[in-house]
This record gives sequence, structure tokens and C-alpha cells, in this order.
Amino acid sequence: MIDSETKPAVKEEIKFLEGPQSRWEEFKFAIKVLFEFIKGFRALHFVGPCVTVFGSARFKDGHPYYEMAEILSGKIAQLGFTIMTGGGPGIMEAANKGAKAVGGRSVGCNIVLPIEQHPNPYLDKWVNIRYFFVRKTLLLKYSYAFVVMPGGFGTLDEYFEALTLIQTKKISEFPVVIFDTVFHKELIEHIALMKNKSTISDSDTHLFLVTDSIDEAVEYIKQNSVVKFNLKTQKPYKPFSWLFEK
Repeated sequence: MIDSETKPAVKEEIKFLEGPQSRWEEFKFAIKVLFEFIKGFRALHFVGPCVTVFGSARFKDGHPYYEMAEILSGKIAQLGFTIMTGGGPGIMEAANKGAKAVGGRSVGCNIVLPIEQHPNPYLDKWVNIRYFFVRKTLLLKYSYAFVVMPGGFGTLDEYFEALTLIQTKKISEFPVVIFDTVFHKELIEHIALMKNKSTISDSDTHLFLVTDSIDEAVEYIKQNSVVKFNLKTQKPYKPFSWLFEK
């Protein structure tokens, strides 16, 4: 069921993506996008260095993938990182839950969908975003490592977006972990095919780690984020009360 808040936002985005609109309509949409970014900046500016965990919303508590995401995220949180997710259920919930269980920080960047995705109950802070491209930018902006758990189209979209930005040096070479070799077997084979066909470089296959080991994943993030970039994992900024920040 589409709620009263979500329905206009969905129609608006469909209209925008259908092609050229009047200059006034394009301008109004651009202003709304600007305010979505500002809302995200205000909510996430003070959460500290993050590791973003991508994964399916469809795996429930008790599923092996859910449990792996929970344990892995807890160990990453113990390095001092804030765990960031898309804020919804499934793997996202598991990651936020794992961070909270060890006393870590847990945040979410929730997407407004026709079938409403509610923020999961393990978030210290979250922001609701109407546009996928704004949300994806925010998930990347605050993160110093990325974990790709089993998921669907959205997870792969987020993974390849992060990898493309690293490959093209639009962001620093932060560590990317693909977790669960069996689930991602065909994906890894396809990446090998792209290398063999020279659509990517040999060096591009060294931009990520594929593993089934939680400890290996945590150590990889530690060495390639905390150590490599001399990262301080405490919150880097303090809110200004006169700007109503918190």
C-alpha cells in the first residue's frame, strides 16, 4: 500500500525521469533535490567515520546471511566505525543490530518507497530520503569501507557504484569486501570474464576482497582503512547548537 506521503514523491520522480519538462518544473525538482542533500548532510555530518554494509532486505532474523551480517558488523563496530546501512530490514537490520549489540554507533539512510520501507529498530539516527541517487551518494560519502553481503539489484547497484568510483579515482581506494563466495560465485566469474575480455584492467580485480571469513574481512578493513589512511575513528566534528544541529 502506498501512503499519502510516498505517492506524490513517486509520481514526481517518474515524471522527472520521463524526459524534458518545463524549465520551471526542472528548477523545482532541482531545488527539492538540493534540500534532500541538505537534510542528509545535517543528519549524518556528526556520525563519525562509517563502514557501509549493503545487502538484501529480504533475509529475516535467523537466516545464516542475517547472522553473518550481524556478527561481522559487530566486529567492524569494535574497530571504532559507525555502521551505516540503507536503514531497512533484512541484512540492513542485521548490520545495525550487530553494531548496537557491542555498544557501537548505528545509522541508516532510509529510502522512501511505494511499499514503505520503515527504519529498523536498531538505529541511533536515520534520515528518510526520497531519491535513490541522493541516498546512494550519502551512503558513499561518509564511508571508509564497504561490505557487500548477499542481495539483489539494489545491492549490486551500490557495489558497482562504489567500485566504479574507486576505479576512476573519484574516491580514495577504500576497502571493499564481498562476503560469501558461494552466493557471489557467478558474479566473481563474470568479473573474471570482464578482465579476460579487457573491459576492465588486471589491477581492477585487486580493488576488492572476496571471503567467507569474518576475521579476514575485519582485518582487511583495518589494514586498508584505519592503518592505510591513518584514520581516526572518533567523531571528527561537533554540532553547533545555534544551527539546531545534534
